[in-house]
Amino acid sequence: METGLTPKDLREFELEVFDLFKNKKIASPIHLRGGNEEHLIRIFKQIKHEDYCFATWASHLECLLKGVPRDQVISSILNNKSICLSFKEYNILSSAIVGGNAPIAVGIAMGLKLRKQKQKVWCFVGDMSFYTGAVQESLRYAEVHDLPITFVVADNHKSVETPTAAVWGNDIKRIATDSSKCIYYEYENCFPHAGIGEKVLF
Repeated sequence: METGLTPKDLREFELEVFDLFKNKKIASPIHLRGGNEEHLIRIFKQIKHEDYCFATWASHLECLLKGVPRDQVISSILNNKSICLSFKEYNILSSAIVGGNAPIAVGIAMGLKLRKQKQKVWCFVGDMSFYTGAVQESLRYAEVHDLPITFVVADNHKSVETPTAAVWGNDIKRIATDSSKCIYYEYENCFPHAGIGEKVLF
């Protein structure tokens, strides 16, 4: 998809959400992402309007790149849906459950294959989520049945605030790049894992 959005546009959007949260306009958790804008823009050039995207609890940028109007995304965030943004009319849904999007994404991919439809499924996960049983089993199932799905693995080397390698080991890049069903990239998030890095009292 070509939305015309630039890395600067995406960064400015997250900074606007940052300010809204800081000024007590959002009374629910937020997860901001920055540093991966160019990766996402490149990946979304492969994604078609009719394809399905299943994102994580940090899906602001994915929603914008899937074509959801900026004002609509902001409205949902202000309505306290930042970590579970879903826009059915744009075929993008997200889950606040770690790895919870993967089994659903695989189910949709199986349905598309059985119905001989041409759409694809794109499932976005982080490095911590990638190691969960739900994601690993979903990936293996997709490989065995050759489903029309791609797992996009965004590795910021953090499991919340703990280095992922200290918790899970150093196999993520090898596992992801060995699979024909994965796109893997590394980045350094310029925002805290959750919130804005300071307490906001409502």
